[in-house]
Amino acid sequence: MKILVPVKRVVDYNVKIRVKPDGSGVELANVKMSMNPFDEIAIEEALRLKEAGKATEVIAVSIGPVKTDETIRTALAMGADRGIWVKTDEAGIEPLTVAKILRKIVEAEGPGLVILGKQAIDDDANQTGQMLSALLGWPQATFASKVVVGEGKIDVTREIDGGLQTLELALPAVLTTDLRLNEPRYASLPNIMKAKKKPIEEKSAADLGIDLSPRLEVLSTLEPAGRTAGKKVGSVAELVGDLKQAGVI
Repeated sequence: MKILVPVKRVVDYNVKIRVKPDGSGVELANVKMSMNPFDEIAIEEALRLKEAGKATEVIAVSIGPVKTDETIRTALAMGADRGIWVKTDEAGIEPLTVAKILRKIVEAEGPGLVILGKQAIDDDANQTGQMLSALLGWPQATFASKVVVGEGKIDVTREIDGGLQTLELALPAVLTTDLRLNEPRYASLPNIMKAKKKPIEEKSAADLGIDLSPRLEVLSTLEPAGRTAGKKVGSVAELVGDLKQAGVI
């Protein structure tokens, strides 16, 4: 069974985000980039399934402009077997477009399982996995915290408000990972060197017949307002009066 794992290049989670002076977006020039943390968990789970003999090949897929291949190389250094890079002129492709691209790749590769991070830390959309499942007509399980692959099926434990829920899905299926699923491994130096020789197949959206034109328009990007200073109140009546004045109650 092949496992397909989409990975995204995002601003490193340790970097403080800065908005461009003209409000047209987030400053990406000379900013440290890395693999989306949830995607690292997805890669790790795919590798564990391969090591357990449940999968034969792990394929890392990424969509983006120049240097996106660095993120694929990171996945290859962790242990993925090969990569697919769908080259675009710009980053920030909308989730539905990403799902359409992934559907084409799934149709070409024929994996038995697609594992995605539940969301990307740049847009926090949490949409691509669900959209891909709908486009493929495959069963899905989101926010997976435990995965057990059986014969032609997969049991997925996911966290919900009331506790834990376990789903049994027929393969092929789509999963999205939660933080508690595993702890991603570090790439060793020998594996980093080996990753340089692993193949990355390059494609374009035009090759796949996908239109990248955005359907949403970002009007402006603003930094969150700073917190105002608090105050002490002398009584419950004063507290209630201040909350009413602030529109809280």
